[in-house]
Amino acid sequence: MNKIDQRVRFTVVQLLRWLVAGDYAAIERFTLGVRLSVSLIQQAIAGYGRTFAMPPPSALDQLDVVEIDGSRPKAWSVRVDLWTVEEGRSDLSLECTLIDRPGDLLAAEIDNLHVL
Repeated sequence: MNKIDQRVRFTVVQLLRWLVAGDYAAIERFTLGVRLSVSLIQQAIAGYGRTFAMPPPSALDQLDVVEIDGSRPKAWSVRVDLWTVEEGRSDLSLECTLIDRPGDLLAAEIDNLHVL
């Protein structure tokens, strides 16, 4: 796994940790509230009605990552299936845009939380 791949994974894992912990304010701070605010995240989660859980490590090896052509700085569109205590792998996904920047984590914008 190259350095960019590691940073994509690290950033997704951090977003998932906050989501599982219900720390939507941390997500909003990290993403600067671009696209989805705390209240919109809460609405999507409450509407789903299940308890989120961290996916198994093997699921994180299967992230759907597409580099966005011509983006400056480099950016990636990422989709990750979410997991719940009740279902395991659910039909809900997190879609985000990750943007290159210095540091261990990439900048992030949450594009959507929705049922596939």
